[in-house]
Amino acid sequence: MIEDKTPQRTSLSQLGEFGLIEHLTKHFEIKNESTLKGIGDDAAVLNFGNKKAVISTDLLIEGVHFDLAYVPLKHLGYKAVTVNLSDIYAMNAKATQITVSLAVSNRFPLEALEELYAGITLAAKQYKVDVVGGDTTSSQKGLIISITAIGEAQEEDIVYRNGAKENDLLVVSGDLGAAYMGLQVLEREKQVFQVNPNNQPDLDNYTYLIERQLKPEARQDIPEILKALEIKPTAMIDISDGLSSEIMHLCKQSNVGCNLYEDKLPLDPQFINVCEEFNIDSTTIALNGGEDYELLFTIPMDDFDKIKGNPHFTVIGHMTQASEGVHLVTRANTKIELKARGWNGLQ
Repeated sequence: MIEDKTPQRTSLSQLGEFGLIEHLTKHFEIKNESTLKGIGDDAAVLNFGNKKAVISTDLLIEGVHFDLAYVPLKHLGYKAVTVNLSDIYAMNAKATQITVSLAVSNRFPLEALEELYAGITLAAKQYKVDVVGGDTTSSQKGLIISITAIGEAQEEDIVYRNGAKENDLLVVSGDLGAAYMGLQVLEREKQVFQVNPNNQPDLDNYTYLIERQLKPEARQDIPEILKALEIKPTAMIDISDGLSSEIMHLCKQSNVGCNLYEDKLPLDPQFINVCEEFNIDSTTIALNGGEDYELLFTIPMDDFDKIKGNPHFTVIGHMTQASEGVHLVTRANTKIELKARGWNGLQ
């Protein structure tokens, strides 16, 4: 007897909206005391006591933010959560809850959404956040995911974008540019596959870059490390749209200038090798690539000794008077005006 290996396809219309919600959300567990009521009523009920709530929302749209030709649905679900949590950590806050909304076309069977929700469930477990609500509706074409992240913090711990001062040090976590180059590798392999579908990609030399693109991690650890070091940043932002864009945001909101040093940019060796392979300037990508989801922040000069030598952080520049503008100081010690050439969601 020949075994039928055709994947099961359960039409979403068989379940209806409420049946679908019940089916997809049955694995979510409540982990935070501030969650009084999660999914199952007209609204979630949260109690933060004397703490402040921090809220952020992001949209991910098929064909704009992701391509299902090479993005596995489980990875997409995971990434959709982490990119939202990154905004909460950028406020120096603790993420506690998320809501998940989907618009989905009838080309997606139930099994596809189960994969997506497996990634969402994994991220919620990894980051210890509760899924407390959302919405599902139909889409004329493609998949749209909207996630709202909710966090909590003591008022005195919250860090905004507008607190950077002249002479503050500019610090970044992790390394830069790898996610963008991961995307370039995936796009190249997609083109090769379209020409020859029998050609299986060999991605062994690109594992770190591809992971940074498909399964980025939010820097939940950074607020905790900074607290342990007794450092409160004067300003902070996450790097989603590219380093240059985020520096411009900090400078504009804080009314300061900045000198950024090219030779201080933290670059992974695999990233440098693949930039050479693609004949792309590594500094350009590190400045403008985006989707790194590292944290960029400023600290007073007096705190330098606290982070000196710490493997999580790199000092990449310092803030100046607003009148001095925003510049990249190259390896040749020339100053170039910095332009925001990162991702623009309205392009």
